[in-house]
Amino acid sequence: MAVSTPIMNIMMRASEKAARSLLRDFNEVEHLQVSKKGPGDFVSAADRRSEKIIFEELKKSRPEYGFLMEESGTVEGKDKETRWIIDPLDGTTNFLHGIPHWAISIALEHKGEIIAGLVHDPVKDEIFHAEKGSGAFVRRRRIRVSGRNSAGNAIIATGAPKRESGKRKKFLAEYNAMQDAGFALRRFGAAALDLAYVAAGRYEGFWERDLQAWDIAAGLLIVKESGGFISDIDDIRNNPVNTGSILAANEPLFDDILRILRNQS
Repeated sequence: MAVSTPIMNIMMRASEKAARSLLRDFNEVEHLQVSKKGPGDFVSAADRRSEKIIFEELKKSRPEYGFLMEESGTVEGKDKETRWIIDPLDGTTNFLHGIPHWAISIALEHKGEIIAGLVHDPVKDEIFHAEKGSGAFVRRRRIRVSGRNSAGNAIIATGAPKRESGKRKKFLAEYNAMQDAGFALRRFGAAALDLAYVAAGRYEGFWERDLQAWDIAAGLLIVKESGGFISDIDDIRNNPVNTGSILAANEPLFDDILRILRNQS
């Protein structure tokens, strides 16, 4: 069973307050879908509101820490070695279309290493969380990566690059190679939740390129603490939080998936 710590209590309190705001806004999205303008501006405002709530709650509890946030960028703190990394609404497009698959992601980084991470899915009332060396949990239940060891019974999640990025050809080569290897593939549009689902044994793996630090940071630690393996896709020496390129998988399938992806370079 998870042991409550001061840091995790602070993170949960911030995410739960932001979640209440986002859930109220999400309930309004359905009504806005029928308008010609759509809910785009409304959702952007919801995203910023969530970030402001999280920022204020964390700042109040740990005023010396810095921040890296999706909407507001970098805020320097007195403690130059410790910062929060925040995505106030991962899966914005899902949220925008009324699809109930999105999350809040909060990570704490110290001296370049993620030491605490939380991914909160308000719609399903699931909070995935981990602290370095203490295991991974959903709420208070311990989670572990799955033990499935063959492509034929594995599900792998991924995310596609934007059309304008010029990287779709490489992605399609990787996607086709993974399908040819026998993996069942899924694309749900929320990287933080994809990583949490790997940690919980719902997927066997997840890969994506061109992500941001706030997409990866919390989920990366949760996967590690659940017994999963993490790597930059192209160079195992690189930190995925810095490169935005990540493969997360259970131990039996990690090497096979990494080999398939690298063979498409």
